Amino acid sequence: MAATEPRIPARRLMQRPRLGDLMPVKVRTFDAAEVTTKSHRETDPRGVGLTTADVDAIWSAVVRFYQTGLHPAIALCIRRRGEIILDRAIGHAKGNAPDDPDGTPLVKATPDTLYNFFSGSKSVTAMLIHLLQQEDQLHVDEPVATFIPEFAKRRKHSITIRDVLTHRAGIPATPEEAIDLDLLSKPGEIVRAFCELEPTHRPGSVQAYQAVTSGFILGEVVRRVTGRGIQQFLDERIRRPLKMKHFRYGVPERELDRVAVDAFTGPTPTWPYKNLVQIAFGASMRELVDLGNDPRFRTAVVPAANLIATPEEISRFFETLLCGGTYEDTRVFDPRTVARATEPQVTGQVDRVLMMPIPLSMGFMLGLRSFGFFGPRTANAYGHLGFTNVLGWADPDRDISVALMNTGKPLLSARMLAWLNVTRVIGTRIPRDRA
Repeated sequence: MAATEPRIPARRLMQRPRLGDLMPVKVRTFDAAEVTTKSHRETDPRGVGLTTADVDAIWSAVVRFYQTGLHPAIALCIRRRGEIILDRAIGHAKGNAPDDPDGTPLVKATPDTLYNFFSGSKSVTAMLIHLLQQEDQLHVDEPVATFIPEFAKRRKHSITIRDVLTHRAGIPATPEEAIDLDLLSKPGEIVRAFCELEPTHRPGSVQAYQAVTSGFILGEVVRRVTGRGIQQFLDERIRRPLKMKHFRYGVPERELDRVAVDAFTGPTPTWPYKNLVQIAFGASMRELVDLGNDPRFRTAVVPAANLIATPEEISRFFETLLCGGTYEDTRVFDPRTVARATEPQVTGQVDRVLMMPIPLSMGFMLGLRSFGFFGPRTANAYGHLGFTNVLGWADPDRDISVALMNTGKPLLSARMLAWLNVTRVIGTRIPRDRA
């Protein structure tokens, strides 16, 4: 990174929100036909039991979502029975954020634009841990301190890997070091920081979302067990076998220009959500967006928050899980490993940080019988939400794997109903192959 680039402080806890932050922000929208890009990978939906009208209805829901002005760019990739039926992007990857000055060059988003999966990265990191259990190198019910002895400090000796994977470790707060961009290149400092954390709940007792810390803990477990960094382990065991060009934690500096820029689209959360965001992430919403766009974050390894890929690659990852661990002729996971990773672990509990009930497996958020993140009647679906409404999932009942990427960062807005409508239309237009 050039020395002249501005440094973004990790914390400004006492900063008052700007007046504009308190109001919803609407980014400039364009005629959908002019800013939509369709991939050559799309196939005839009739070959997988759908119609052109089904695909058109799904994309129309995306267009309506774009027209809310919450997102400068939205991209969607859907596989059905292994075939890509929709792979498109709408809007601009750069130049159309609310804070961009007039005259900023517009760069159109495409299906091959890179997007940050944010917290969806946790599902990928979880599968690396499950790979180690598949190979008998660890067991999820072993204490984290078995592999990181210094983690046992401050009454954390009984926290298991399962506790971390299911957000029941009792250490939801993000330490300041974990969001200090200058320390991301010093993993030893990050390890020291999470080892010093003191539990706020008895391990295994309550569900309390670990926004950032869980990834660093699991990444260090991978390093201690394999002797290799988690980036190298991801490359060797998932990215290269699945022939993915990107799908890495962060990007090389030479590819920074390929990553879509995220935009704060407000409004600034008020109490109690403001406090919840501060506890979970260690910063305000606007600060988090600035941190996420910073080259130091985008080139670092943050296993819970910066898996960067194309929507097609994220869909390919979930398609591999949907197929029992195999993509085309390549086996990455045993079927039993996928089953263990996606089996329900926590249901019916209100998360103490997110303040909503989110059923969990060991690494994934799960669907609901009525209506959830993944649409209607998705009891067997599994995937993960990313900051703030990025979403990737697999639905075995409909035989689909989906990646819904976007660059706006609102938190609470009535316009978010258009996001839920996208998953609703996907769930109603694509029938369940099994009851």
